[in-house]
Formats: sequence, structure tokens, C-alpha cells
Amino acid sequence: MLLDFLKGPARKARALYVLGDLFEVWIGDDAPLPPALEVASALRELADAGVEIGFVVGNRDFLVGEDYCSHAGMQLFEEPVQIFHQGHRLVLLHGDVLCTDDKDYQQFRAKVRDPAWQTKMLAKPAWLRRQLARFARFISKQKNRGKPESIMDVNAASVQQTMDKLAAGNLIHGHTHRPAIHRIISNNNNSLRAVLGDWHEDQGSAICIHDGQLELLDLVRKSSGKLEVVTRDSETLCSG
Repeated sequence: MLLDFLKGPARKARALYVLGDLFEVWIGDDAPLPPALEVASALRELADAGVEIGFVVGNRDFLVGEDYCSHAGMQLFEEPVQIFHQGHRLVLLHGDVLCTDDKDYQQFRAKVRDPAWQTKMLAKPAWLRRQLARFARFISKQKNRGKPESIMDVNAASVQQTMDKLAAGNLIHGHTHRPAIHRIISNNNNSLRAVLGDWHEDQGSAICIHDGQLELLDLVRKSSGKLEVVTRDSETLCSG
């Protein structure tokens, strides 16, 4: 699905931003699995076709570094990323930083995003990093089973604080796998929060910004094998 998207609909874009979790797990640029090389090749072809590509790490691939991004023709960004479209400010995040009700996860996030921790982890042999990643994923699944869904969603106050701090009227993120466009009314001001869905073999999720509009798109592979792009929802961008 992803490769078809990069070779098809993405070619029509001026710029593409990947908001993390491009991979289920990433143990370092020195130990990519075969699919990562194929993805890098497709991304490089897209970049060579004139599409600017930006990348923000997610909670599963936070060790993606400059080497892989350079190979794939992407620019590695620190979040929050701010872009402008026809006078509208948009903030791009992976989204996990907004899930502040999940205290355990935020402690884990702070640890693994620490440069000193990452340097220490990347110094370990690849086979050990792979084992540690599998164990961490197992523990994460076990912990998440007992958590209320609301805790693993974004915190409304954190969303508003982020948008107020950056004076932005539009926020786009992933992470929660709950695709939707939310209109927020606060202090007589309107703003938008758009959430990307996840990707599977036969479906995907994307957001398109054009002509002052934000469109949430579903990508579906039909029985014929053709990739179909369907608009799930659309809103006019908010000022800010």
C-alpha cells in the first residue's frame, strides 16, 4: 500500500510529511530490515521527482537518524513542525507528546528521546538491540491492555496549550490511530485538529492540504488491485 501511494498519489504533491511510525520498530540506521531499504528507494524516487519530503520520528521508530533519512531523500525534522499554506499556520506532530494522561508512557518517552540514552543504546550490538526492542514491545502491549482508551488519547488541554503557544489554528498528528477532523471552539476562536489513521496492507490514511482546505483521505486497495483515494472528511483551514 505504501509503495503504491509513493509511486502514485504522492507524485501529485509539492511536499510530503511523514509523521512518524513509518516502521513498526527501528533499532538504528546501521541495521535496517529489507523492507526499509525498499521504502527508502521509493521515497528517494519521489524526492528525485521533485517532491520535498519531511520526516518526524514516532514512538516506534524514534531511532531513525540522519543516515537513513539522507538515503531516502527525506529531511529529518524536530517536532513541532510548522508549515504555512495561504496564510494559514499548521503544526505537525507525531502526537504522542499530547497524550499527557498516560503518565507511564510519558516517562518512557522522555527516557528514549534522551540523546544520552540513545547514544548508549546505539552502541550495543544490533542483535541485542533487536531483542530489547521485541521485549519492550511485548511489555508495552501488556501494559496497554489494562489502560482505558481515554488515557491513550490526546489530552484536550495539552492540545490547546500547544496551539496557543504556537499561535496556530490547525494541528495535524497521528499516533492515536483515530482518523478524524475535530473542530475546536475556544475563547471565541475556531481551530482544527486533524488525526491520521494507521496503515495496513490494504488501507492507509493521508491528509491533503490544498486551496485553503484540509482533506482527510482513506486509501483503499480494491479487489482489482487498484489504489482508490476516498475523502473521509473535509474542512476549511482556520486562521492562525
